[in-house]
Parts: sequence; C-alpha cells; structure tokens
Amino acid sequence: MQAFDQIQELWQKHEVEVKVSADEMLQQAKKEVNGLKLKSALNILGMLASFIAIAALWVFFHFESWTTHVGISITIIAIGVYTLILYRDYRLISKTDFTAHPKEYLNNLKTYQLNRYKLYNSLYWFYMIALSLGLIFYFVEILAHFTVVQKVLAVGLTALWILFCSTILRKAVINREKERIALLIEKFERISGQISTPE
Repeated sequence: MQAFDQIQELWQKHEVEVKVSADEMLQQAKKEVNGLKLKSALNILGMLASFIAIAALWVFFHFESWTTHVGISITIIAIGVYTLILYRDYRLISKTDFTAHPKEYLNNLKTYQLNRYKLYNSLYWFYMIALSLGLIFYFVEILAHFTVVQKVLAVGLTALWILFCSTILRKAVINREKERIALLIEKFERISGQISTPE
C-alpha cells in the first residue's frame, strides 16, 4: 500500500507540458473571434431594430404633446449614437485578418477591450440618463390616458426594468465579456510569441 501511495504522490507531482501549435491556437481563437463578432453583430441588429421600431411609432402615430416628440427624439438620438459606437467597435475586431496579422489583431483587440470598458461604464450612464429622460417626456402625454393603477404599473415596471438592466444584467454582461476578451487576448499573445520565436 505504501508503494501505491508513493506512485500516486509521484504522479501528482509530475507536470506534463502540453504544447499546442500556433495553428491549433489560431483555430481555437478563430472560433472565439467568430463568436465575438456574431455577438457584436447581434447587438447592433438589436439596436437597429429598436431604432426602427421607435421611429415607426413616431411616424405612424399622431402625438399631440410636444413633450412626446422631445422624448422620442432623445430616445432615437441615444439609440443611434450607441449603435454607431457598437458599429465602430465591431469594425475594429472584424477589419483585420487575425490569421495573417495576429499582432495587429492583438492591438485591435486591446483597443476593443478598452472601448468596451468605457462603453459599459461612463458611456452606459449617459445612455441610461438619455433613455430615462426620453421616457419621462414620452410618458407625459401617454400616461394622461391611463388610470391611476395603470400609471403606477407603467412607471413602476419601467423603473424596475431600468434598475435591473443597470445593475444585475449590466454586471453579468461586463464580467462575462471581460473574461472572454481577456482570454482571447492571452491566446493572441501566445500565438504572437510562438510566431515570433522559432521553435
């Protein structure tokens, strides 16, 4: 039994160095990059759909109060600016061929990481303030047609939704994306290191 314990202890101490070639790492990174690009593209499409839906609401419904027009304008401008920022970041990670230029792509990925940090922190709060302000102006006319219970429900649910998106959902998205991008950057640093140093 003592011999078995010694063998087990030896086995646990033994470290096996796994060598992954640059090609294999590039294939793994390719899947992750495609996933990142797809997620970014879906975010942009979602924002565009919101933009179109709100613009259609504005065009096809007759609103009497100037506050409603101001509210919809603020909302559309906020969504439009945020969509342009998302598109700029999408172009950053999709314009360079990472298999041909891993170092350049690594630099773009680091810039993308910084942009996302700004987007989810300072820029996010400007976006939320603009959306909230737009909703407040929009609700001036709309809530006039509601009963007291409907007003309380509409304002309460909207406030809860904004609170949920600003806290729990935002933190979950930040943590998941931060980890994903950090792992991708680490892979590209290893790939660049293997390509620059001959084996």
